[in-house]
This record gives sequence, C-alpha cells and structure tokens, in this order.
Amino acid sequence: MKKHFKRLIKFSFFAMLFFFILVIGAYAYAKVSPKLEINGANSLAIFDDNGEMFFQGSGSKKWVELKNISPNLINATIAAEDKNFYKHKGFDLLRILKATYINITSKSVEQGASTITQQYAKNLFLDFDKTWKRKIEEMWYTIEIEAHYDKDTILEGYLNTINYGHGMYGIENAAKFYFNKRAKDLDLAEASLLTGIPKSPSNYSPLVDLKAAKRRQLIILDLMVKNGVITEDEKNNAYQEQLHLVGKEGQTSLNTVMYYQDAVLKELEEISSIPNSYSKTKGLKIYTNLNMEAQANLENTIKEEFPDESKLQVSTVMMNPSNGKIVAVVGGRDYQKSQYNRATDAVRQVGSTMKPYLYYAALENGFTSSSAFTSEKTTFTFANNSTYSPKNYNDLYGGKAISMATAIAYSDNIYAVKTHMFLGSEALIDVAKRVGITAKLDGVASLPLGTKEINIIEMASGYSAFANEGYQIKPHFIERVEDHDGNVLYQVKTEKKQVLDKSLTFILNNMLTATYDADYVDYNYPTAVNLAPKLTHKYALKSGTTESDNWYIGYNKDIVTAVWVGYDDNKPLSTKEYKYAQNIWYKNMESFEKGKKDEWYEIPDNVSSVLVDPISGKPATQDSPKKKLMYFIKGTEPTVADAVFDEKLQNTKKS
Repeated sequence: MKKHFKRLIKFSFFAMLFFFILVIGAYAYAKVSPKLEINGANSLAIFDDNGEMFFQGSGSKKWVELKNISPNLINATIAAEDKNFYKHKGFDLLRILKATYINITSKSVEQGASTITQQYAKNLFLDFDKTWKRKIEEMWYTIEIEAHYDKDTILEGYLNTINYGHGMYGIENAAKFYFNKRAKDLDLAEASLLTGIPKSPSNYSPLVDLKAAKRRQLIILDLMVKNGVITEDEKNNAYQEQLHLVGKEGQTSLNTVMYYQDAVLKELEEISSIPNSYSKTKGLKIYTNLNMEAQANLENTIKEEFPDESKLQVSTVMMNPSNGKIVAVVGGRDYQKSQYNRATDAVRQVGSTMKPYLYYAALENGFTSSSAFTSEKTTFTFANNSTYSPKNYNDLYGGKAISMATAIAYSDNIYAVKTHMFLGSEALIDVAKRVGITAKLDGVASLPLGTKEINIIEMASGYSAFANEGYQIKPHFIERVEDHDGNVLYQVKTEKKQVLDKSLTFILNNMLTATYDADYVDYNYPTAVNLAPKLTHKYALKSGTTESDNWYIGYNKDIVTAVWVGYDDNKPLSTKEYKYAQNIWYKNMESFEKGKKDEWYEIPDNVSSVLVDPISGKPATQDSPKKKLMYFIKGTEPTVADAVFDEKLQNTKKS
C-alpha cells in the first residue's frame, strides 16, 4: 500500500511540475497576444416587447467600482473563494495539490481549487459543460486575464458579474435586492451572508433556506477569523446580528418575471446561430415578447388567489395565436422559493382539455355540432375481452341523446369515448400532432379524457391552431438577438403552416363557448357557467380535471391563455382547490382584453346557421323550450330524422 502511495505522490509531483512549466510558457505567449476584452464579454441584456430592459447579467448596469464595495464583502469573498488571490497568477498550485490529494485519497471529488480569476473567466466566456475542452479553455482565458489585468480589476469584474440568486448578478444588485443598501454600506453580517450565496444560489439564498444560508455564513466567518481579517468576537457578533431582508427591488420588481427570463436563456441555448461561447460577441442584446403588463397581472392574480400556507403550484402561459409570441409566463407561485419552471419543464395529465382535438377530428370526419350520442353509463368491450367503463364527473348522466355542443358544455366523458372509438384512435392523435403536440400519444380508449401528460406550452400552442383558424405556429420567447455593436445575430421567422380547415375551426370555436352558456343548463350545468356574468368578451374555453390536475385553456383571436394548478407531488386536489385555475384564467383574459373591441370570428362562406334545441341538437320547433343558433357546413344541417349514433357502435355494451 505504501509503495503505491509513494508512486502516486511521485506521479503527482511530476504532473504538477509539467503543469507549472506549461503555465509559464502560456503566460509568455499570452503577454504578447492581443488584449482580451472583458468589459462586455458575455453580458446579457434582455428586453421586453416595448424595448425596456428587464434583466442584465454579467456586465450589470449597476456596475460598481472596487473602491465602492464594502471591505467586509471583499475580505469575505477572498476568504471564502481564494485566500491567496493577491499572491498567485491565476492558479493556486498549493491549493490544487491539496485538493488533488484529498480527492484521490477519498476516491471522490470533495474539494475544488478554482481561483477567483478562473471563476471570472468561466462566468465571462464559457458554458458550464464539464468537459476537458471547457477546462482547457478556462485555463487559457484565466492566463489571458492575469496577463493583461491587475488584481483589483479582476476582483472588481468578478464581484460585478457573479450570480447572487434570484436573477441578481453583481454585488450592487444583490445588496439592493436583499438589504436595500449600496454595496459600500454592507456590514460584516450582511457581507458574509451574501458571500455564501454564489456557491449555490438555489440552496444558500436566505430567501430560499435561511438555515442553510446561516450555516454557510458561519463557515465564511470562520475562514475570515482563520485568515486574520476579523476577530472571534467580531465573528460572533456578525453571526448573531438580526438581519432585515428586503427580498425585492422596488415596487415594480416582479417575482415571476424570472421564470420568463429563465425560459429566454433556455431558448437562447437552442438557437444554432448564436455561438456557444460569447467571447467573440462582446455581449448579447436579447429582444423578447414579454408584455410586462400581462406578466404583472398574472403575478398579482396568483398572489390574490392562493392562500399563503398552501403548497399548491401553478403554471400559466399567455400566447399570441397568430405568431406564437409568448407574452407572459409563470412557472410557479414564487421564484424565490422554487426556481423549477413548470411552464417550460413540467408535463402533467391534461384532462378534458384534450377533447377539442378529438372533436375537431370528429368534425373532419362528418360529425356536426348536432351529432348525438346517448349519455349513459357505458362499458366498452374490446377484442381481447378487456373492458373499459369511463365515468362522468359526479357520476351524472342524461340518459338521453345529447349533441356534441352539449357534450362539450358538460365535458361528458361517455360522449368523448364513444366518439373516439367510432373514429378510431388515430384520428385524435393525427389532429394533436398536426397542431404541434410532440408528446407520445398512445391510442388507448382513455386518451380523449387526458390521461396523457403534456407540457402546458405545447397545449397553448395546440389551441392556437384553433384560435388562428387553422395554422400551426411555433411558440417562442425571443424575437431578435443582437451583439454588442447592434449586429443582428438572430431574427425569428414566423412560420405558419395550415393544418386545419378554417370552416371547421369556426364551428369548433363556437361550440367551445357552450362551456359557460346558460342555454345549455338541463340535467347538468356547463362546466364554467358561473363565469357567464363575469365575461365581457366572447371566448372559446375548455377546462380539464384529473384527480391531481386542474386546467383552463381559452382563447379568442388576440390571445390564448392556459392555466394549470396542482401539487408537484401529484397530491389529490380538494373540491375548493378547483376554483383557482378558473379565476386566474378569466381575470387575466379580461385584463388583457380590457378596452378592446369584442371581435369574434367571421362566418365562412360555406357555413350556415340553424336554430336548434341545444341539448339534443335537433332542429328547433315552435314547442322547443330553448332555441340556439348553431353552425354547420352547408349541406350538413340537422333534420328531425337524424339518428343517434349509438346504433352504429357494435362494440358497445350498456351496463
């Protein structure tokens, strides 16, 4: 064992000697190379749809000179990150040796040895892939920075570009956000707490986990004592000091806008025309589709709706259906507590919001608004003798034939499954794929009831094809990207592909208004009939409910809004918790449309309107208690003799 250990020490010694010689040569080369520009490198300025900047990282607009940063913060940072910062030339060789020894003997990566200059180089020029290529690039940029800049300049740049959590890049931003102070005014307690955050902003932010932040603060204070920059008494006083966290930057700061920002950065990574390394671009200007008013309304509504103690979560997307611009997004109730973006990253069971894809397929295959199935308890028997017995909400059935429009109003599951079985499973899947749903869909009997998990942005995009009268669009956050000098690196191209028939989408859109139409009150109530007196504009709307998910997706020509509410751990929803998604949906649709003319879709030339009994779908007579104007492709208008479709289903058994 000793023999192997000696060999290991010998190998490490020669490896470090080789590394030392290599670094000296690299420094000599870097010294005569052109000076590496660091002031604008990898700076990201993100703008809303009015051209107003709402985020700037790495090169913050609140750049502060080193002389205007509290010595407490400077000393804490050096103690925590790189105690030999002013002694080495970018690499702390003794620290590397120590870390290598500890990692080898422990057979795990327990210690790192990155210096402040290395971290600064990584923040400025590199992505965060853990590859040998990236490590070599990091070494070279570190050498170049050290070769051309003095230590104070490097430290100043580092403190102005590191991530202090919650979108706060740079110490001046962080000091304002957490304590409503200037960086120069931070005391020892505040400085040591802030210094602990960059190691892991999602874990050590005091707004996320105060206990973890305090543990990290104590470690930093101990290091400062060890380095001789504070006394034991000063450490104890700082640790025990009662801190007053502000946690917001003025009254106009939006918590949820960080979800939009994260979605922008995620989309940026997927744009092939933007270099992976920003070192040649001197920074980027990213122009987005964010409508700050819509975002603010979303955030305020969510705050109003949910009880503070509730663990319920939410995701919401507002999209322009004509071009796919995402104008507002919420990925959770509180970014400070959870940075997980449920709008971009989560998939959930969509419930009955899947049905409009089915009913469009039905219209495409000869069904009409009046096509009827009997709403009753039904067991479906398949070729292998397996059975499926779907149920309606509250186990409520009409025991009579109902129209497709009524089935939509009540979200009748029996009607949906009968339609699905009649058409064949591929009809629904085909329409969903055409409008942009990429999730893998299995042709099971329960598919129209939303048992498949789908992302909310995909669902909003799919409904956009109904809202824009038949075109598949690509949802996007970013409109344009420019480099530091204003050269356009990327400009979105709105691509619209017609995938649905305009006349059939018109008919479907009108049927989707039945969900809040009191004319459909009969043995049941439309699923959102309570919204009728609250809506000042006409919308198409569909809700979706599973045991652990509640959805509302609705639209007009201007905007599609999709709302999901549920628990991250799929905990079942209580009855009272089903109201939140509905309230968020209608309040934000109404806010967005406030002051606008109520415009609906024009009737296509090949579509006619007929007065019918809305429940049965039969032509209205003088004796009909209710009469509703419904729309049909010319030549498919209902007649009194129209048969209920159940007779055509040979594989259906009534239980």
